Amino acid sequence: MASLSVVIASDTFKGSASSRQVDDLLAVGIHRVVPNANTITFPIADGGEGTMDALVSACGGEVRSVAVSGPLGGAVNAHYALIDGGDEAVIEMAEGSGITFIDQSPENALHASTFGVGQVVLAAIADGARKVYVGLGGSATSDGGAGLAKALGARFLDESGKGIPCGAIGLGSLASIDASGLDPRLADVEFVALTDVRNPLCGADGAVYIYGPQKGLASKDLARVDGWMRHYSEVLLRDVGSDVAALPGAGAAGGLGAGLVSFCGASIVSGIDFVLQKIELEKAMTGADLVVTGEGRMDSQSANGKAPVGVARLAKRHGIPVVAVVGSRADDLGSVYSQGIDLVIPTVTGPMTLQECIDRVDVSVPIAGESCIRAYLLGKALR
Repeated sequence: MASLSVVIASDTFKGSASSRQVDDLLAVGIHRVVPNANTITFPIADGGEGTMDALVSACGGEVRSVAVSGPLGGAVNAHYALIDGGDEAVIEMAEGSGITFIDQSPENALHASTFGVGQVVLAAIADGARKVYVGLGGSATSDGGAGLAKALGARFLDESGKGIPCGAIGLGSLASIDASGLDPRLADVEFVALTDVRNPLCGADGAVYIYGPQKGLASKDLARVDGWMRHYSEVLLRDVGSDVAALPGAGAAGGLGAGLVSFCGASIVSGIDFVLQKIELEKAMTGADLVVTGEGRMDSQSANGKAPVGVARLAKRHGIPVVAVVGSRADDLGSVYSQGIDLVIPTVTGPMTLQECIDRVDVSVPIAGESCIRAYLLGKALR
């Protein structure tokens, strides 16, 4: 079995283990069965948590920190990375305005702002970055990127010409936008927004209705806040010349996608496709016998741009079988199997709480790694 080659590329198990940790734990289990297996690990991400780590691991670079305003205004320490000799920067919006910084209450959801993300952008530009990648996962906000734009120099005014409050609630009194004060350095920087969702800014499939509740927005407030967001899109079109209401991906991160397009000229791309191309994962698949991927929760949404399916699509170009290890799974994974994943193995080994699952990750993930390689060997024996 010395010639057995396994590529391992899992996403994070959120709240439990990083992509790198999951990869290493899976390798431990594989080596229990085939000690001489050649395991090649790649931290990956789809624009959310772990994106910075994945790109720094593959491209080299330096992680820096900057003090910024958190989603409700208190100071937080945000990280960003400079890669490719410092010409490019990688930012995870959750570092400045992430959902983990605040309790998910209706009041907090209305006031959470992306101002800190704009401050991180300014820090990266000041460090010399001329291309900035912004991962849009893990947002606490529903402000359409207005906070980001404020930090970059735009003014958001009410009918009396006064500045509006931060957060989604401010959009309710928005009358005009003055973008003349935007930092002039933005014109020399290319922005790329990385996301795993295609939601528009407004409407039934938009930022508010789809993602607002998980950030704490009350059901009774959804129609009202979506109305503010629609009005915001109209003001953007009139005052900034940006038509983003129905743009796929504009609703990512509570509308931060729309803000990046409107005020930074960003392009919106598939996070997982970009990361996999940047880290050159496909090159490692040449000659591989098995690919193991994974994520914390696999369900029908996993087929829509999530990391494991992106990995599986690459593997299928080379005819390589794919096993996904997951913390939990939906009952029906037909849409995932149709995208190239051959087998899904949950890490849960018995009745346990979520906290017990988290506490046992060092035990349960290697066990799942064993199951991956034994399933591969069984299939090979039955041919």
